[in-house]
Order: sequence, then structure tokens, then C-alpha cells
Amino acid sequence: MDMSAGERKGLSLFALIMIGIGSIFGSGWLFGAGAAAQVAGPASLVAWVIGVVFIGMIAMSYAEVGSAYPIPGGMARYGHLSHGPVLGFLTGWAVWIATASLIPIESIAATQYMTSWSFGWAKGLVDPGTHQLTLSGTAVALVLTLALWLTCFWSVQLLARANTVLTLVKFAIPVLAVLALVGSGFHTSNFTAHGGFAPYGWPAVLTAVTTCGVVFAFNGFQAVVNLGGAAKNPGRAIPLALAGALALGLVIYLALQVSYLGAVPPELLERAGGWQGVNLNSPFADLAELLMLHWVVTMLQFGAFISPAGSNIANVASAAYMVTNLAETGFFPRKLAAVHPRYGTARPAMWLNLGFSVVLLLTVGRSWQALAGVVSAAMVISYLIGPIAVGVLRRTRPDLPRPFRLPAAGVLCPLTFTFAACALYWSKWPETGKITLLTLVSTPVAALVLWRRGEIGKGRETSGRGGRGASLLRQFAPAWWMITFLVWTAAVSALGGREFGGRGVLPGVLGTVLIAVTAPVFYFWAVRSGVTAHERGLTGAPSVAEAAPHGTGAADDALEGARPKASV
Repeated sequence: MDMSAGERKGLSLFALIMIGIGSIFGSGWLFGAGAAAQVAGPASLVAWVIGVVFIGMIAMSYAEVGSAYPIPGGMARYGHLSHGPVLGFLTGWAVWIATASLIPIESIAATQYMTSWSFGWAKGLVDPGTHQLTLSGTAVALVLTLALWLTCFWSVQLLARANTVLTLVKFAIPVLAVLALVGSGFHTSNFTAHGGFAPYGWPAVLTAVTTCGVVFAFNGFQAVVNLGGAAKNPGRAIPLALAGALALGLVIYLALQVSYLGAVPPELLERAGGWQGVNLNSPFADLAELLMLHWVVTMLQFGAFISPAGSNIANVASAAYMVTNLAETGFFPRKLAAVHPRYGTARPAMWLNLGFSVVLLLTVGRSWQALAGVVSAAMVISYLIGPIAVGVLRRTRPDLPRPFRLPAAGVLCPLTFTFAACALYWSKWPETGKITLLTLVSTPVAALVLWRRGEIGKGRETSGRGGRGASLLRQFAPAWWMITFLVWTAAVSALGGREFGGRGVLPGVLGTVLIAVTAPVFYFWAVRSGVTAHERGLTGAPSVAEAAPHGTGAADDALEGARPKASV
């Protein structure tokens, strides 16, 4: 993919904000409020605030790196720029998994909402006992996945135009739903009945942040970072679009949560024995049907297609950029980076993502709730490199033009990493173990690719400053902190409190405290590893000042130096 400055001046600030909002208002608003209420009760309101603070900290870290290196799909590339090829592949792999997984989950959301239709065949799409897709439901989700994928097959500019229209339409649907539910009868007693405001304790609130769609919903910020390289002025557009999309998202999600909590009929809450018993296939549509708001049900059924479709426009494009970046660094076949000469889309990358989506749908994606927990854990792993890249590049690239600088980065970066580490622990076992294993699968792949490219020698000595012929240990040195961190976090999760899915060896908040105390150690280890990788020449990227001290394409030239010359 051509990263030249001329090629990325397409999207306006407004279009980028619309992409961010469109991604934030995907299927998360359709299910997030119901799932969070079931886990945390009325205290789910706090989960949304914690979630947006966490995502805001992560997003601002990426805003600095993304504005300095405005690469479409850059989140799959920043690990390579800060630590070299091995960590770049590990983090890029995690980002790709998290982003590509969003494609089928939107189709699952639309399928589950179809059960609110009056047709008999629609009622059979979800098993009423397990709340999982039936065989026919899986077939419908597959068809929708293909249909939504096709919306992005032709052009990035088509993406921007279609997404702006869809965002304006689907933004009105949750607002009208909130007004209708509140106006139909608001039960303030729901916020204190059946165990009080936090009936299942504060650990349940933390779990809701990562497993009930809160992180999943606000993860739409990635679309701004990944597509921000195509903006007219990335340095200004990326931070402004992030701030605007997240702020508006918080307001709407809090309104949705409040309206859901207050609109649930008290008699239903009583029969269910509390919030954990309220399990609706299509939360807002089923609730509107109970309240005899038929026009709202129809509107929500329409929104269940518009919202996932709008989000998947950005998801398909972002996932394609991820594959393209991994191909350009040599860890995926270079043919996957081929861009259509007329439409400007990476069609081979899109085909790969479609295949991955189908496999995920047929294996893990039996329901929105089940897949959202795994996807959210993958998202948290993909966030780790953001604050670390800021810390590394501040030391190794002090002259790098930074249109946006994260204030108080020396404090906020380790704090943000610690928050991300805790969020991964809150994702609950066994999800933490599953996603750790899925991420670490990339390590032998990285070793094999480097060996095939001739970048791993037979001995321990290196040729040059760490280029071709470097030993396996030397190439992997910048990535040991990540491998150790993931194994450590998974082990603590397995032994942690039962409220977080563990065996209870570390009861109560002890597991969270242990993760929080050790996370800064991993952060500073990671920064030191990145600095050492630059000193040894493992990153392969010259500073911007060295690459083009007076040119407007300095960042592109620096990135060109980071690209490997060999392919898989």
C-alpha cells in the first residue's frame, strides 16, 4: 500500500468523526445495556464511565503515535516501529485478530434481533434455552456477514460517503428509543431494589467493563486511528475525532443504560429474581414489545441492520489495513497487500478476513454475548503497545514531528498500561487464557518467517547492527516482556478470585492488586527493551530527522526505511 502523503489526503475531519461515531454505535448499543445490567445491575452505569476513561487514555496514546506516523491500519504497525519485527508481529497479530473478529459479531447481533420479528422462522434463529444461534440462525448470520462485507469491496471513498449517511440515520434510533422508553414509564425503584445499586458487588462492575460490551462498544476509536492516515490533516484530525466520538458515545450509552434500567417492568424483575435473571435475546426490542411500543420495536428492528452495517463498513476497511501492514512488514504474504488499481481497496486482504470471519462464526460465535467477551479480551491485548510506543519513541525519536503530544506522558503512559493490564485480568478466566494462547501462537510463526528471510543466523553473533544473521535470542529480545506479561497475567487470572472466573487461590481483590503492582515493572521493561532495540538497529527505521529533515513526507520516508525488503 502506498503510504505517500498525497495518497492519504482524502477523508475530512467530519468524515473521520462520522467513522468513529459509526463504529462506536455498532451492535454494542443493541446489547451492551442489557448485558451490563445482567452482570452488574444498576452499577453498570459506573462501568460505562470506567470504560470511557480507560479507552480515552488508550486512544490519546495512539493519537500521539498515529499523528506522528499516520499510516492507515497503523495499530498493526506501531509495535514494529518501537521494538522491531518480532514484537511488531505479535502486536500486529493481536490487533488483526481483534479487528477482524468484529466483522462476524455484527452479523450475529443483527440475527439475534431478528427473533423479535413476528415470523415463525425468525423465532427459531436463537435457541430459547441456551440463547445461542441455531443452525438456521448461523446460516442467516453467514449470509449477513457476506452482505456486510460486500459493502466495502469497491472504494474507501464509498466507505466515507456511505458511513456518513448510515451514521446520521442510526444515531437517531438510540436517541428515539431512549425517549420512548423513559416516556412509557420510568421505575426509579429499579435502581435500589433486589440488592441495591451494586447487587453483585464492585468486582462485577469491573467484569462488566470488559465482558459485557463496554470496551467492545468504545473500541470504535480504533477506526479513527486506523483510518486517520487517510485524513486531510492527520495530526489535527485524529485527536479531535477521537475526543468528539468518545464524548458523544458516553452520553448516548449512559442514556441507553439509564432508560433500560428504568423501563424494565418491576414485575419482570421480581419474577426473574433480580437483574441476573433478566436475559433477553433482543434487549431493547423485547423490552419495547413488553411495553406495547410497537413503533419502537419496528424502529429497533430496522436499527439492528443499520447499526451493524455502518460499523462493519469501518471494520472491514480497518481489518484489511491490518493485513496489508502485516504483509508489508513481511509476516504475511506480500500478495495480500495488493491494492485494486481502480477501487483502491486491498481485495486479497479482504478475502482473508472474510475467511477468518466465517471460521470464527462457525466455531466461537454462537451468540453476541459469548463472542463479545473473547473479542474484548483480544482488544485489550491490542491496546498494550500504544502507551509503550509513546514511551519508546519519546526517547529514541525526540525530533519526530508530533502534531499531537500526550500531556504528562511520563505519568499517563505507565498508568494507562496498568489500567490495560487490569482490564485484561477483569476479562475473566478462561477468556484470558484463550486469548493469551491465541496471541502466543504467533511466536513460532515469527521465528519461522525470520529464518526463511535469512534474518536469524546459526550462531549468537550478528552481522551489522542486528540485521540479517542476527541470532534468535537477539531478535526475540525486544518481545520477551510481552510473552512473559501474557503468561503472567493468564496465570494470575487462573488462580484469581472466583468472581473473575479463577480458582480462588488469590481471593477478592488480591489478583487485581497483584496485576496492578507488577504492571509498571512490565511497562518499564518494555520501554527499556524498545530503546535497546533501536540502539541495536532491530527496528530498521531511521529517525524522521535523519530520513528527511526538511521534507513534508518525513514520516513516510521513515516508514519506508522500516519496511523489509524481503517477502514471505
